[in-house]
Amino acid sequence: MYLKKVDGPRAVTLPDGSIMTRADLPPENTRRWVASRKAALVRGVAYGLISLADVNTTYGVSEEEFIEWKTAVEAHGEAALKVTSLQKYRLL
Repeated sequence: MYLKKVDGPRAVTLPDGSIMTRADLPPENTRRWVASRKAALVRGVAYGLISLADVNTTYGVSEEEFIEWKTAVEAHGEAALKVTSLQKYRLL
């Protein structure tokens, strides 16, 4: 079996003991960003699975947009990433 050469680790262990791999990240051609996909990217960057620069180039997500996602998760949890809850969790 051939494994594609990637920079960084192929898998990381999260604090709850579960393992997150690159396969758990959203597909590269993602256009519809639902809360679960946003959360997967935030977790991936937070635990060193993928770099912020790779998120910018691979997914086309700007640094400002990613920082908004990260701030929302830190302040209110992953539920804050849902578009329907945007006004409820808006940071002032």
